[in-house]
Amino acid sequence: MKSYLVYTILLLILGTLFSFTEKDPIEKQATWIWYPGDYEIWLSNKMQARRTERGAFLPPLWRYYSPYALVTFRKEIDLPEDDEIEIKTEGDFKLQIDGDLVHGRPKKLAIPAGKHSIVIKVYNQEAVPSVYIKGKHLRTDASWKVTFEDKEWIDETGKASDQSGTFWEAVGSWNFDSAESLPSEFRLETTPQYAVEVKEAGDGILVDYGKETFGYVKFHGLRGAGKVSLYYGESEAEAMDKEFCETLDHLEFDGSQEEDYQLEGSMAYRYVQIQHDPTISFDSVSMMYEYLPVTYRGEFRSSDDLLNEIWDVSAYTMHLNTREFFLDGIKRDRWIWSGDAYQSYLMNYYLFFDNPSVTRTLLALRGKEPITSHLNTIMDYSFYWFIGIYDYYLYSGDEEFIKNFYPRMVSLMKFCLGRRNEEGMMEGLPGDWIFIDWADGLSKMGEVSFEQMLLARSLEAMAISANIAGDKKGEEEYGKMASDLKKKLFDVFWSEEHQAIMHQRVEGEVLDNVTRYANMFGIFFDYFSEEQKLAVKQNVLLNDDVQKITTPYMRFYELEALCAMGEQEFVLAEIRDYWGGMLELGATSFWEKYDPTESGEEHLEMYGRPYGKSLCHAWGASPIYLFGKYYLGVKPLTAGYQTYEIVPELGGLEWMEGKVPTPEGDISIFANNREIKVKADSGQGTLRFKSRSKPRSQSGNIRSLGNNAYEMDIQSGKEYLVNYRVIK
Repeated sequence: MKSYLVYTILLLILGTLFSFTEKDPIEKQATWIWYPGDYEIWLSNKMQARRTERGAFLPPLWRYYSPYALVTFRKEIDLPEDDEIEIKTEGDFKLQIDGDLVHGRPKKLAIPAGKHSIVIKVYNQEAVPSVYIKGKHLRTDASWKVTFEDKEWIDETGKASDQSGTFWEAVGSWNFDSAESLPSEFRLETTPQYAVEVKEAGDGILVDYGKETFGYVKFHGLRGAGKVSLYYGESEAEAMDKEFCETLDHLEFDGSQEEDYQLEGSMAYRYVQIQHDPTISFDSVSMMYEYLPVTYRGEFRSSDDLLNEIWDVSAYTMHLNTREFFLDGIKRDRWIWSGDAYQSYLMNYYLFFDNPSVTRTLLALRGKEPITSHLNTIMDYSFYWFIGIYDYYLYSGDEEFIKNFYPRMVSLMKFCLGRRNEEGMMEGLPGDWIFIDWADGLSKMGEVSFEQMLLARSLEAMAISANIAGDKKGEEEYGKMASDLKKKLFDVFWSEEHQAIMHQRVEGEVLDNVTRYANMFGIFFDYFSEEQKLAVKQNVLLNDDVQKITTPYMRFYELEALCAMGEQEFVLAEIRDYWGGMLELGATSFWEKYDPTESGEEHLEMYGRPYGKSLCHAWGASPIYLFGKYYLGVKPLTAGYQTYEIVPELGGLEWMEGKVPTPEGDISIFANNREIKVKADSGQGTLRFKSRSKPRSQSGNIRSLGNNAYEMDIQSGKEYLVNYRVIK
């Protein structure tokens, strides 16, 4: 009897706990919701429209999309008790409960217990129609559905139809979790920064903030009426050149301004030259640094201080370009380019692991129907978008994103496939920009092998996404198209004479031209046989007669291909030379392009302009990815790091250590010539390494694979130590 009473009391306690958890308002957080992708489009439109060139408005080159002005939200719910809800919308709204119109525009509403159908239409022509509802049980969250086209109809009696062709989708949301946190009022955060040096410049001053930065200039003790001009520069030379600096501001004050005056627009700079009328005075100048609050989760340190500095500057470069979306560069474009963003996604996985920044950028780039051009008008940039989605799934494990947006993948791929030639290959049509890379004399005519390789990979991404979305027919069709195109790629472009992929075919003739692009992608896409990989490594990647790459953009992929071929020591020497070369020239963030044969102000020139080059470009931060994936050696094998591998490669370093972020924690690694230490917070890992003597470990079972290769399973939450002897 006593045990029965104890059992009953335990059941009552557990029941109370579970009941509390179900009803606890903290557990079910309300958030602002909208039509999926619309907020990202709206916000990106606003951000990309901020670009100026010497004060002139300079909008993007591609099509702008707009949010739907009227959308309908729906929720079916069974309330366990009476509820009172708070209602707030961005836009005018119409609310129906169980088909009955709620009169007026209530801010609060009582809803009785029981089953209910909640439908709310929101109209907003200026911003994104969105809604926030918070009650004890009824709340706006990811479980709501939305449509931009409500196809309900009524008969002559006024009765609503009991069926319609309305297509309902999962809502979009971000992190606006209070009624006061309006999506339309989103702003990046700011914090004060102060100059490291101020010196006279003509009749004004030159302010130096010590490193590349981004934000709002702020005057303190500003008095008087008159004109003030600000000339911004990533270099001192640019800030001092009034005629040719890329960005500037001209202000005029009437004397009624606040003494602490902050400019309305944020700019990228290190230096600011300030000139003003003698009727204007101010005590000092500072700035409000503008940033997206993301956490530095990835870490890397080694026995090489130069590499440590390269990591730090890479991380800072990446942070500066991680804003509302991943930007290409903070000074000049301030636009979202798909090729640049693709690299940012990869760096993000090894630095911040901030998934919302990835999905916001993917959705902003995709836009809406109908598709009339490639993303950013660039053929290769459409393909990077597809590949980026599969990589996002691999690193994050987020199947819902693919399920929700698979139809947008299908329509973009349909557009791409519709632009193939009669041979079934991609070839530039009017309106198509074939970018590949900034490279002098690089031909982009005809069928370029690099574009076919990206399309093949995109089709593979489509096949995987189709499987996730439950489109079995699509999975089969995309998989066959990928297989057929890969075969054709090698039938047409592989040269037995050159032992490499040739660059292009023009009017049916493969030209005698070998470039690095398709060849290096073929290595880490794993499209080559082992014999072909070795041949490409010697005949292309290590061949100085093949046109060299001078942009960090493609250097990223070239060094990845070499790392994939086990050339970590060679790659470290290249990183020291290339990225270290920028540091020697005083770089505080990494550049859009670096050519060591240039000198002086040649390093600032690009696009025919003396300061056209971006000195803070996202693709310059690629060592983050290389160090995390190919030195610490961590990469997911299945979605969301459910399984992963760790293959540490010292590359000649005496020691290295770091952390790689994952969806549910971190993977920590230390390695020197005699020890490897590993700890992971989640997932099932496999440590792989080579040792010239038999390794030992008291924390795990080491398996021999032959040829001095070994592996060991890594369980979450456990620390592992391996004693071994590195093979030099």
